[in-house]
Amino acid sequence: MEKSAGATSSEKTLTDYLRLWFKWVLDPLGRLFLRLGLTPNMVTMLGLAGNTLGAYFLARGELLTGGILIAVMTPIDALDGTMARLRGEASAWGAYVDSVSDRYSELIIYGGLLYHFLTVGDVTGGMLTFGAAAGSVLVSYVKARAEGLGYEARVGLLTRAERYLVLAPALVFNLVYLGLGILAVFANVTALQRIWHVRKLARARMKRQE
Repeated sequence: MEKSAGATSSEKTLTDYLRLWFKWVLDPLGRLFLRLGLTPNMVTMLGLAGNTLGAYFLARGELLTGGILIAVMTPIDALDGTMARLRGEASAWGAYVDSVSDRYSELIIYGGLLYHFLTVGDVTGGMLTFGAAAGSVLVSYVKARAEGLGYEARVGLLTRAERYLVLAPALVFNLVYLGLGILAVFANVTALQRIWHVRKLARARMKRQE
């Protein structure tokens, strides 16, 4: 799940709230995985592998199977941070690996969908997929670039958790156009929200320095 080792804001995203609300599930599962000898980074890679398998089925046009796999992988992906916390080994490197694998997972999923739409000659589906992928990348990039400059940018409508909560049901219930349309519009809106938020923070910093 999307997280930042160096977050400076007290604002919580849906991802943060989901971790709190489902702590009673995540903690026991995290302890079980640790007893089985798995490490947080191994679970991160498991999530990436599961989403890659889901993308394979999407590319074949088996949207229901791919959607189910992606839906199953989403909570598993939240376990790496839980396991690191339980081990007392949360680190910047672990957060970095998690964030990078999250980006790969999401783009691989969109890649599977894009391949399917191109194969069947569905231009509309392909364009919606591109729009959703572009928005998702920009949401993450704007946040990372802002944090590199010393600002926080965790605001916005569609963080990664919300995007998965839209995409997985859309695939499972065969509402792909609707789901991708929502993502294409509101992921890009989220990127713009973050840009505007950072602009306000930058202007406030400049005023303090005057």
